[in-house]
Order: sequence, then structure tokens, then C-alpha cells
Amino acid sequence: MSELTAVARVIATASAERLIEALRAEHGPLLFHQSGGCCDGSSPMCFAQGDFLIGDHDILLGEIAGAPFYISGPQFEVWRHTQLIIDVVPGRGGMFSLENGREVRFHTRSRLFTDAEAATLTPVGAPGSGWTFGQPGG
Repeated sequence: MSELTAVARVIATASAERLIEALRAEHGPLLFHQSGGCCDGSSPMCFAQGDFLIGDHDILLGEIAGAPFYISGPQFEVWRHTQLIIDVVPGRGGMFSLENGREVRFHTRSRLFTDAEAATLTPVGAPGSGWTFGQPGG
């Protein structure tokens, strides 16, 4: 019987990876932040590292194409049982997101983790908060 390897909490499509590489070539190291915010909805926002202040309750969910991907603590609590799949779709990017003006935007899709996948997830924590978020359903 083979042992399951941990499944990523966030992944990117090939289209998203190409856009990330193009943005990195223009702006240097990048980071993403996913919130449930009002202004740009729940679109993931792409920033040059240093241009966005990570909060005490933001959680490092993983990396996509070498860029760290953070999510707000409250949003993680809602989506903790899902894998985020970052894609690119036609449209305008978030007002402050680096893809704005390219007539494409990053878009978050999701799928539920299977029970077997959920068992492989490691807890994540909010930087500097002492909080630890457990596995889905935990």
C-alpha cells in the first residue's frame, strides 16, 4: 500500500504560471493575497514583494510559480476544506493587482479535498499570531 503525499492547498494553472512569470520579469519577486474583500471581491491579488503588508492574521497557504500565496485568516476558515486553483480569465484585474490593464485577471477556482487528501494536510498558522489552524473539519 502506498503512502499518500501531502496535497498542495493552492496550485496554479499553466496560464496563471505564464502570467506570473511575465509579471515577475517586469516587477521582480511577487506575492499573492486572497481575501474576501469588498472592493475586488474574492479575486487573488498579485503584488511586488514589499508592496503589500502581510497582516498578523494572514496565513501562508503555499506557493504558486515560486510566489508566496497568503490568505486572510477569516477567509481560510471558510475555505479550509478546499484546494484553491489559481487561473487566468478575461477581464480586468483588481485595482491594485499587477495584472490590471492586461485585459486578463487572476481567478480563484476551488475543489473540495477528498477525505484521504485532507488527512495529509499539515496545519497552517498566521505569522506572528500564535494561531494555528488545523485540518479541514478540525
